Amino acid sequence: MGKAIAKEKVQHQVAALPFRRTADGDVSVLLVSSRETHRPLIPKGWRMKGKSDRKAAAIEAMEEAGVIGTPSKAPIGSYRYWKRLEDCFTLVDVDVYSLEVTENLADWPERQERQRKWMSREDAAIVVDEPGLAFILQSFRA
Repeated sequence: MGKAIAKEKVQHQVAALPFRRTADGDVSVLLVSSRETHRPLIPKGWRMKGKSDRKAAAIEAMEEAGVIGTPSKAPIGSYRYWKRLEDCFTLVDVDVYSLEVTENLADWPERQERQRKWMSREDAAIVVDEPGLAFILQSFRA
């Protein structure tokens, strides 16, 4: 039997869109694989008590993708998706902060669980599953 749909209110997460400028002046973005289904996505997680949303997004980027950088002061966009929980699905709104990467770590907390890949905004928009995230990637200007 399938999973139930959660009846509770919409949950809230924060995400980082790690980016860097290429030698030719274009921008590339970093996607990571999800832990269970290995789908390409951007680093994201739940809000953190005692931390601003932009700081929480930067922490998620370090933990999931092994990058350090400066997050935007305000979200560059938001999208909604269905999150699979252990016994149900719940609706989640995600605020996305751009994160200009200043350092790529060789070792990070989730290195054994995820893969990371730099790509163009256009390619990233094609491979992600969430239409709202695809729109943010397509329209992102550093």
